[in-house]
Amino acid sequence: MDLWFTEKQTPSFGITVKIKQTYVSEKTEFQDLAMIETEEFGNMLVLDGMVMTTVKDEFVYHEMVAHPALNTHPNPKKVLVVGGGDGGVIREVIKHPEVEKAVLVEIDGKVIEYSKTFLPEIAGKLDEPNVEVLVNDGYMHIIEHKNEYDVIMVDSTEPVGPAAPLFERGFYQGIFEALKEDGIFVAQTDNPWFKADLIQKVNQDVKEIFPIVRVYGANIPTYPSGLWTFTLGSKKYDPLEVDETQFPEMDTRYYSPRLHKAAFVLPKFVEDLTK
Repeated sequence: MDLWFTEKQTPSFGITVKIKQTYVSEKTEFQDLAMIETEEFGNMLVLDGMVMTTVKDEFVYHEMVAHPALNTHPNPKKVLVVGGGDGGVIREVIKHPEVEKAVLVEIDGKVIEYSKTFLPEIAGKLDEPNVEVLVNDGYMHIIEHKNEYDVIMVDSTEPVGPAAPLFERGFYQGIFEALKEDGIFVAQTDNPWFKADLIQKVNQDVKEIFPIVRVYGANIPTYPSGLWTFTLGSKKYDPLEVDETQFPEMDTRYYSPRLHKAAFVLPKFVEDLTK
């Protein structure tokens, strides 16, 4: 008998993958967590019924969270990742030699534990000497660390459960205060097909706080609709004004210097959400 997992991305639409085996299925202190092996995408992390990452397509998301901001900031020495317990964003962050310290704050320690076991390709850099891993509330960490970070990245789930406060205006204000005077932040902001109102709200909230706000996109097949957006807020540096010919060479599979500015060219219906 074939076994399939379906993520109901809306009440009337979902994606389905064939399962080879289930490694973990448990309710943690914060959410329902499953780690499964799929035939098409390899090992997959699922939280509260939503696909978080897979071995096959994870590089798109993690590269696009990390590199646009880090290649925009001229000297990102200290970087914070809120959420992202699978370790993929951290793996990309420390590819930049100027990063002296990368801090991961993940509220659910079980995500870190199981990712190290079942997603070593993604979580394999969490034990590097320049990485600090904290099992804690990212919202509170932001509030308690003023003027400390050069770049802050919010790698959250969708705005439900423990991640809901990470999409509020007060959180973005806290991020602004936790950044240094020339700091940059970036957050995943879902998809324009099913969550257009969320993209609009986040864009409006961030524009009230940061002088430079840019939205960019990427194609991630296991995320709702496949078209995913990210919102970048900057105190000083514009990602569209950098010289991409000066970017350092690094091992990536999706992001490239040529893609950097191109990612900010949005389909018109998405661009309209950011006006």
